[in-house]
Amino acid sequence: MFENLFRKKSVTKILEDAEKGYGDHASLHKTLGVRDLTAFGIAAIIGAGIFSTIGKASADGGPAVIFLFIFTAIACSFAAFAYAEFASMVPVSGSAYTYSYVAFGELVAWIIGWSLIMEYAIGNITVAISWSDYFTGLLSSIHIPALGIKGIHLPDWMTMDYLTAYNGHMHAQALLNAGKSYANLDEAVRITNNAWVTAPQIGNFHIVADLPALGIIILITWLVYRGMKESKNASNAMVVVKLAVILLVLSVGVFYIDTENWNPFAPDGVSGVLKGVSAVFFAYIGFDAISTTAEECKNPQKDLPRGMMWAIIICTVLYVAIALVLTGIVKYDNLAVGDPLAFVFDRINLKLMSGIIAVSAVFAMASVLLVFQMGQPRIWMSMSRDGLLPKKFSKIHPVYKTPSFATIVVGFVVAVPSLFMNLTIVTDLCSIGTLFAFVLVCAGVLVLQNKPNIQRGKFRIPYANSKFIIPIVFIAAIASSFIFFKAQTMAFLTNEAKVNDPISFITSLDKTELAAVQRQIKLEQTPSAIIEQNIDTEAYLNGLTETQYKSFIEKSNVSASKKFEHGWSLFQHKIPMWIFFVICVVVTYFCITKNLSLIPVLGLLCCLYMMCELGISNWIGFGIWLVIGLVVYFLYGFKHSKLNTANQA
Repeated sequence: MFENLFRKKSVTKILEDAEKGYGDHASLHKTLGVRDLTAFGIAAIIGAGIFSTIGKASADGGPAVIFLFIFTAIACSFAAFAYAEFASMVPVSGSAYTYSYVAFGELVAWIIGWSLIMEYAIGNITVAISWSDYFTGLLSSIHIPALGIKGIHLPDWMTMDYLTAYNGHMHAQALLNAGKSYANLDEAVRITNNAWVTAPQIGNFHIVADLPALGIIILITWLVYRGMKESKNASNAMVVVKLAVILLVLSVGVFYIDTENWNPFAPDGVSGVLKGVSAVFFAYIGFDAISTTAEECKNPQKDLPRGMMWAIIICTVLYVAIALVLTGIVKYDNLAVGDPLAFVFDRINLKLMSGIIAVSAVFAMASVLLVFQMGQPRIWMSMSRDGLLPKKFSKIHPVYKTPSFATIVVGFVVAVPSLFMNLTIVTDLCSIGTLFAFVLVCAGVLVLQNKPNIQRGKFRIPYANSKFIIPIVFIAAIASSFIFFKAQTMAFLTNEAKVNDPISFITSLDKTELAAVQRQIKLEQTPSAIIEQNIDTEAYLNGLTETQYKSFIEKSNVSASKKFEHGWSLFQHKIPMWIFFVICVVVTYFCITKNLSLIPVLGLLCCLYMMCELGISNWIGFGIWLVIGLVVYFLYGFKHSKLNTANQA
């Protein structure tokens, strides 16, 4: 039983199956070259990152956010080297799933395939929701005086998901009860509250659904269903549009740069730069979708590695250039907006540029969705060919030569949750699933490193011995944490209690506790802080310095659990980082004893570090997803696996 869980597929057998075809499963059309693969990579990477999350990341880290983009690109490049070596070795559809089948065996392959299902499905949901935001914003900006059109405004309840509207309503009510006026609520909170209040109701159920997200998923699913050639042409066209717009932004924006805005370059130091690591990483995850198209490449062993590397290099250069232009035109602390490119040109009164950027953002998000929606059915197809999923999922359309049934199912799997799911939840879950795949692919290269009986491809990662480099880096990192970040390091080790931020503190209070806090404010406030005795509790607390706020919280007549995060509730958030530390020790040991290759080791550790930055709640959600996957595997996949059938024969 135990041995069967880790039964492996040989590279030779995989290549033989690909050469002969898959029996009653037809093969896919080979239509892709280096240029097409690079375009797919750019289509997947240049999306939410450059049109949205770059603003918040720049506000947190200042102009030094360029180092975060470079760090993330390097980490992804390490993983891309591992992907490229596997893609050259096993040039068939399946991505990390197929690679893990070769390196670790069936159970690990199933786990990674199941996590990739989450990555692509939830990634698609994320992009669809983001696309909906851009699209509704574009509609509202349409002005045609001759037709009397002053913006096309969809009702708020049909432009967002149920959870966002409900949470926004509850958040607004808590702040209103704490004394904040409706006019002083953040615009985003007002919109979500309005969506909940104005939504049609069936009984007590509010009908809130993101209908534009549903529409774009249906359109993209139809396009992917029609064939790779159509998908390729659409992707290439959208890539040309958004690259043209980005180059236009750079060429115009460079003349409005004020170098004074680059001072200070790193206002919040390293911690400020790293604050946006998960958001910036999400901008890069699309490159691994290229590897799912291996079976449709004309020359996968050469073209896949080149396509991945070119995509990452081109996108990193563009990200760095855009970040420098944005922070040069406008001071970094003004960039925490959802549409930073349009916002910046609006500030310098270039309205036409803002309009062009808004239109191109809609194309950019659609192209990301296209690549993600194209990758998922090919993962399912590969798992079905191996018997781990029902045979129906590997059905190829006789005319379009696409995995037709899997494509339709993916459309439903993405479309339905996009109506109801929250953007923050799906973004982090997508990132953790992707990073897990990256970690296993890098580990897979290390496992196969010294095995002589493995058939190699034309591309191999350049070898550099990690025996001395990794131990030195590990020791230096520990020493630096105690020398330069002693206070933070000791707080981490001793599990020192942490004061809750004002929003978390206020929204956790009941009416009695809130009244007690407001009485305390009356005793301590300056006269200007109270207007007609209506205390804006949140504004008052946010106006205090860090020392004043901590002193206020310590004196508050509120239970300690609402004032501080401490004990297990605090320690649980540190569990991922402790896991990272333990794995670093283990990897360092194997570097010394096994002379592991440096690049995949760095890829494994960098991706694992970013995975640990995503927080314990995402690890729990990911763990639940994997448990569900294991149940499916043992109920269906283990018995129907083709390797199991072959062993029995």
